[in-house]
Amino acid sequence: MAVSADRIRPLNSAPPRASARYVLYWAQMNRRASENHALTHAAETANANGLPLLVYEGLTCDYRHANDRLHTFVLEGVPDTAAELRRIGAGYFFYLRANRAGANDVLYRLAAHAHSVVTDDYPAFIAAQHNARVPSRIGIPYIAVDASCIVPMSRHEKRHYGAYTIRPRIKRELPAYLQPVEMPPLLWKWRDNLLPPDLAGLRTRVTPATIPALVVACDIDHSVKPSLEYKGGTQAARQRLDIFLRDRLRRYARESGQPSKHATSNLSPYLHFGQMSALEVALAVREYAGEHKLMAEEFLEQLIVRRELAFNFARFAGDFVESLEALPDWCKRTMAKHAGDTRPFLYTTEQFERAETHDPLWNAAQRELLLRGMIHGYYRMYWGKKIIEWSPTYEDALNVMIGLHDVYALDGRDPNTYTNILWCFGLHDRPWGERPVFGQLRYMSFEGMKRKTDVAAYIREVAQLI
Repeated sequence: MAVSADRIRPLNSAPPRASARYVLYWAQMNRRASENHALTHAAETANANGLPLLVYEGLTCDYRHANDRLHTFVLEGVPDTAAELRRIGAGYFFYLRANRAGANDVLYRLAAHAHSVVTDDYPAFIAAQHNARVPSRIGIPYIAVDASCIVPMSRHEKRHYGAYTIRPRIKRELPAYLQPVEMPPLLWKWRDNLLPPDLAGLRTRVTPATIPALVVACDIDHSVKPSLEYKGGTQAARQRLDIFLRDRLRRYARESGQPSKHATSNLSPYLHFGQMSALEVALAVREYAGEHKLMAEEFLEQLIVRRELAFNFARFAGDFVESLEALPDWCKRTMAKHAGDTRPFLYTTEQFERAETHDPLWNAAQRELLLRGMIHGYYRMYWGKKIIEWSPTYEDALNVMIGLHDVYALDGRDPNTYTNILWCFGLHDRPWGERPVFGQLRYMSFEGMKRKTDVAAYIREVAQLI
């Protein structure tokens, strides 16, 4: 079955190259070979035109806050992708731009020999910028394919303002889209002699043993060390999925809001970097829950409804995805009314970063971010709310939250990240009772966290990481 037209978005009207050597898939955000609609569409295009398929994946030194943690996680995924693409007969060109003197035009040089370019339709971060800038310069068809959402983003014609409006639409559409991706056999296998000679020397060979040296050689921030907890790659993602299915799914509905119980999937870094698809997770959860008579609705609500609400927000917010301007009017009004309220504590960006507040729970959550590269979702809401309460302005609070995620979070720079951060300012929420600083924004307290969760156990656990 061909990839649904609902996922496919041509971004220019250029004709295909008649004398092409291959079809090129540029893996910007979906860095995997399985359950990938964009890769599948590229394979279909290659077969239809009697050409082999070449996959290009790059990692540059000059993205915002580039550091050892993010670089290592991406590089750890490369051997898995290379092995899978080799197995199906596709070519794979990975390029690590270690410093600003390195070539910055590899995509265009590869495209100069391509029939067309297929890439990822992604509404945020650098992929959205590339997809706005590159199509007019490429000279051949440039086609963006939605391989991130289960129900394609295009099925929502407008911005939804809460889960209650998008949920019925997703549930209605889901049976048609919650299906495995049928990757066609490649009829023309890749041969390395198809690669232009001037590019062959730029391809970076990555093995688990070479990753530390490759990272050290990059002109990036070496002060942010790799995560103590998470290793990148599709195989690592599948190991975590297996643990979730066997040990955590049965506890998820009851204990997912208890960070010390470890009942969540911990898959968000892999979903963000595209090393595993939400579709693969949903299919596995549905199958396992059915076989073992488990209830999976609460997990699938988060994985599908809440995640795709975030993608819907990012798609329609556009350039305002990192801005308070994207908030509903009631949020802006209540913040304007309370902008001058006295804050009970004030901390600098550096104090927040170093986890130097008076609050032991907040400090533990920040240390988890520093060391593991992720914060449990429930405590991340508390973490964000307190940054609002302890910052001079709402804009300062937003900048601190985004900045800390950019640097340390393995699931940062993602539609979910921006949505979760702006949720702290009222996005996808409702007005609550009036109070200082927050106005009608939802408030969260340390005492409330103590009543609802085992704060002491969490603090002890994080202390042992240091």
